[in-house]
Amino acid sequence: MKQMKQIAEAANFTAVEVGKLSELSDYVLELGPDVKVPGKVFGGAAVHATGGEFSFQLFQPGTETGFLHTHKQHEELYFFLSGKGEFQVDGQVFPVGEGSVVRVAPAGRRSVRNNGTAPLVMLCVQYRGGTFTADDAQDGNILSERVEWGD
Repeated sequence: MKQMKQIAEAANFTAVEVGKLSELSDYVLELGPDVKVPGKVFGGAAVHATGGEFSFQLFQPGTETGFLHTHKQHEELYFFLSGKGEFQVDGQVFPVGEGSVVRVAPAGRRSVRNNGTAPLVMLCVQYRGGTFTADDAQDGNILSERVEWGD
């Protein structure tokens, strides 16, 4: 089973590589002895994330999540990186494809399927909903120091 590879780490960061998105099918998420999800990998622990989680998932043509799910507190952002498919939230079905982004509130009953002819690749980011404030939008600081690349 394929695993993310760490490429750099220091006090304030961790960088990993998932590999080519076309090869996500090499990953298998094991949720239990009889429950395996091909083409899915979570990465929050690999990068030591403290405020959210993320996963990549590849759906082959004709495949789907196979279930609806909700969350207790986590909102999710789904970024579609390639392919075409359909997304369902609370019974409403709509098309998604490369460049689509879907936000789902914790209580939204959601599922994804690939009804296209090419693999559907998705990045999902989850975080505690209802916590981002106007102050957070001003959280960044642009530093006056010069950027040095070393080349």
